[in-house]
Amino acid sequence: MSDKTKKNTFLEAIPTLPLRDVVVFPDMIFPLFVGREKSLSSLDVAMKTNKQICLVTQKFPNIDAVKRADLHDVGVVGNIIQMLKLPDGTIKLLIETKYRVKINQFYDQPNYFSADISKLEEKNGDATEVKAATRALKDKFREYISYEDRIPSDLVAAILELENSSKLADHIASSLPMKIEKKQLILAEFDIALRLENILSFIKGELQIIDTENKIKTRVKSQLESSQKEYYLNEQLKAIKKELGEAAEDAEDDLELFAKLIKEKSLSKEAENKAKSELKKLKSMNPLSSEAGIVRGYLEWLLNIPWRETKELKIDIAKSEEILDKEHYGLDKVKERILEFIAVNKRVKLLKGPILCLVGPPGVGKTSLAKSIANSVGRDFAKISLGGVRDEAEIRGHRRTYIGAMPGKIIQQLKKVKSSNPLFLLDEIDKMGQDFRGDPSSALLEVLDPEQNSNFSDHYLEVDYDLSEVMFVTTANSLNLPHALRDRMEIINLSGYIEREKLEIAKRHLIPKQISLHGLGKAELKISDLAITNLVRNYTYEAGVRNLEREIANLARKATKKIDSNTKLKSITITPKNLSQYAGVEKFSFGKIEEKDLIGVTTGLAYTEFGGDILALEAVKIPGDGKIICTGKLGDVMKESIQAAYSYFKSRAHEFGVTEEEYKKYDIHLHVPEGATPKDGPSAGIGICTSIVSILTSIAVDRLVAMTGEITLRGRVLPIGGLKE
Repeated sequence: MSDKTKKNTFLEAIPTLPLRDVVVFPDMIFPLFVGREKSLSSLDVAMKTNKQICLVTQKFPNIDAVKRADLHDVGVVGNIIQMLKLPDGTIKLLIETKYRVKINQFYDQPNYFSADISKLEEKNGDATEVKAATRALKDKFREYISYEDRIPSDLVAAILELENSSKLADHIASSLPMKIEKKQLILAEFDIALRLENILSFIKGELQIIDTENKIKTRVKSQLESSQKEYYLNEQLKAIKKELGEAAEDAEDDLELFAKLIKEKSLSKEAENKAKSELKKLKSMNPLSSEAGIVRGYLEWLLNIPWRETKELKIDIAKSEEILDKEHYGLDKVKERILEFIAVNKRVKLLKGPILCLVGPPGVGKTSLAKSIANSVGRDFAKISLGGVRDEAEIRGHRRTYIGAMPGKIIQQLKKVKSSNPLFLLDEIDKMGQDFRGDPSSALLEVLDPEQNSNFSDHYLEVDYDLSEVMFVTTANSLNLPHALRDRMEIINLSGYIEREKLEIAKRHLIPKQISLHGLGKAELKISDLAITNLVRNYTYEAGVRNLEREIANLARKATKKIDSNTKLKSITITPKNLSQYAGVEKFSFGKIEEKDLIGVTTGLAYTEFGGDILALEAVKIPGDGKIICTGKLGDVMKESIQAAYSYFKSRAHEFGVTEEEYKKYDIHLHVPEGATPKDGPSAGIGICTSIVSILTSIAVDRLVAMTGEITLRGRVLPIGGLKE
């Protein structure tokens, strides 16, 4: 082959553009949008050379890292006419396509795509056959466009004027609504006669579908007219029967039922007027219309909500206290506050607020405590879980104009409990989010304000609902809440349980519950107090008791298996000696301190979300220029506390017997072990200061003295809050 011929039929390493959802044909001008980095680089290479680029369609459009196996074998070569950069970084191209090519080799270069290609020569075949197929295709295409108006008329005219059969086939295939795979098959067909036949076959199929659709539409229209006629005849027959007195007395239709409910229900004045107005509108509507269905659904909601259907409260403070003590051990301050609320509620029949917010770590019993409050005051219990809620409509409801509109969760739960004075638990209020659908935490501001919620407005109901008799209780793991929302609630902190409380909870609640769930008798499984204590210390690390319950369930399972597999064994007693046989290897070390006094190591006391803990504060000195380095996943407050402790030490260094020259020779590296655990707060200040003084004076710290508290720049140690942990 001569060099000239080779140049015309074979191209090496031409920049290549993989296309996602489009197949391009030769002899056309196509607009394309390009956004992928490598594709953009391929364009740059093409623009710097001869503006020639190969376009080939991907087999799967969702693939970004394109390989040879992901591309079809046949594509098109084209010239870039125009390139325009859009504000979002994508490029709009105008490409004039030239001819079909076969992809011989595809290269995934470091920055762009390229391919070795060869031109595909078309096969003309029998001239008479091609001419006949061309004429038949033009006739069917004219018939098709008489039904299909998506193809512009000027484009249709231009296509029908084409004399070249190959170009005609390509232009028609490009304009038809074919699947990508079908278009690719037509692009890959180099026999012109076969290409024309394939397109003709597709158009004939589309015309058959259009014909069938028209028949179905005609049939449905006649059926609809028939059903409307039947409906009117039935209505006339019903009226005749009523005049003759033959209608059964109990055959009330929906309209009569709605009218009856409006009279019987104790609706608010506004709701009653709205219900009557909607019923009047419904009577004048065609029952088969979609709007009639919307009005009917609205009336069902409006008339099934408990407007003034309050449950009688039987308030007995002694009984309430008994219920709270029976269902929850400890939590004395919380119970006291609840009993105060109940006592006031007994005297003042219509008490507005307060809104209680139970804040504490997971597993301390916030949700179950809310249920106990409902039991103790004799209210129905309703709950909404707000974790992950991002849509304001979840609280306020959707407007009726939307398809599938419903009231918000507040109104939905009130309908479910069928009373207008339940205890309403808003669970995980700190886990709400916000996005383009609104801010649900702001929508709650009206709900949780005793001065405003007597006129709560739900978008779906369009009338005000009185929430003033509802008792709201919310729960949260942290006070990470909008200030306005936090301001409306009375915060009650539920701190974690201490060891003694966990022991009692296990004995009173968890062990009996798990023995029952595992089908054991009370005498078949016994766990000693010391074994429970070891379980708490060495197998769980938490503020609540969820993991403790899991460990007890594990013991119950092991005991059940052992008793069932050994018929002679009647019962199992678990003690500290045999605990590891059932619970496995200890998971945590409890209260471990250093074995001897060390220089630069201070024993600190810490409060974490898992309860109280002991941690070592370590310091070493290394040659340097007086800087301080902090590690151990520390928060900003703790880092500032370290700076304050170091500044205090430097201001009083001479009193500790350390000269300025001495401490400026060293950098101090402070580390708080267990680097994976986040730590924050100022209370490590005194421990940090002690470690700094120890390392620079070479005096060991007494390991048996644990300390906590914030240190000021003047050396004062501030007290921490009242933490039982």
